[in-house]
Amino acid sequence: QVQLEESGGGLVQAGGSLRLSCAASGRTFSNRVMGWFRQPPGKEREFVATMRWIGSRTYYADSVKGRFTISRDNAKNTLYLQMNSLKPEDTAVYYCAASGAGGGNYDYWGQGTQVTVSS
Repeated sequence: QVQLEESGGGLVQAGGSLRLSCAASGRTFSNRVMGWFRQPPGKEREFVATMRWIGSRTYYADSVKGRFTISRDNAKNTLYLQMNSLKPEDTAVYYCAASGAGGGNYDYWGQGTQVTVSS
C-alpha cells in the first residue's frame, strides 16, 4: 500500500505564495508517477501538475504554468507544490496522488488540503 498525506494549505491573499507538501510512505516510489490535483468549490477535480518520481520532466495545467512548480525530495519521500502569484480562482482542495507501479492510473490519493485565496 501507499500512503499520502498533504499539508501546507491555508488562507492567503491574492498574489501571495504557499508551498504544499505530500509525505509519502509505503511501497517504493521509484517507478511511479506523482501528481497534484485540485477540486474548486462546486466543480470537478482537475489536474494541476505531474512528474515521475525518477527524472526531471514535469507537466502543468495551462492555468498554473509559470506560477506553480512541482518538485520532490527523494531522501524525504516528499512531493512539493510551490504556488506563487496565487489568484482567487486557485481556491480549492488540493490532492496529492500516486500511480500504480510502472505508471498508469492514479491509484493512491491523499486526504486533501484546503487552499483559500482571498481577493
